[in-house]
Amino acid sequence: MDISVQDFALIDQHRSGRTGYPEAVYCAGKTLDQAEAIIAKMRDQGLPVLGTKANSELGARIRARFPEAEYDELAQTITISGLCPPDKRQGLIAVVAAGTSDLGIAREAARSAEFFGSKVQVISDVGVAGIHRLFARLEDIRKANAVIAVAGMEGALAGVIAGLVSSPVIALPTSVGYGAAFGGISALLGMLTSCAPGISVVNIDNGFGAGYQANLINALAVRR
Repeated sequence: MDISVQDFALIDQHRSGRTGYPEAVYCAGKTLDQAEAIIAKMRDQGLPVLGTKANSELGARIRARFPEAEYDELAQTITISGLCPPDKRQGLIAVVAAGTSDLGIAREAARSAEFFGSKVQVISDVGVAGIHRLFARLEDIRKANAVIAVAGMEGALAGVIAGLVSSPVIALPTSVGYGAAFGGISALLGMLTSCAPGISVVNIDNGFGAGYQANLINALAVRR
């Protein structure tokens, strides 16, 4: 049975039984009191917590209430009791960020995948403007069971990586860029129309979605 939180939310406590993974909390758009109440109710039920798009004020509240909580300011994530401890995480996901400005969304993807049990390596500032930097890290990227390519501007990184690795590539467009980038729409469309095979695309700034999908791929590779 779902759990009501003061008539504004229903916590899906049985999601892990259906899908293998618990519900996450999208914190943006909720008041601080609403987000805190949802997280507190989840902890009361013994559920692990992953909160995304959480601002620093909410992070401070949750850490004060639950000392075991971790708040990553760059990723804007709150985590409490992931599915396994860090030394038990399996496989490997490479999260590859085109620029330092993309690193916050890359960290959200990494934190999400780690929460669900995957080992993650974040590789930053290897965009196509200095493509030699990407080539210098190819050996590390090719070890991964799944690659998340994080880029704004024209979003070219995903197509380049997909032409160089044998693993599935998840393209994660960010809202980084000047006016004609249209808040990430240019990167999204560029990734969707890439001619390189093996790419799937998530929505703009959806680090959680990319991390979740990469974790599913990584888990299948580990079980194989």
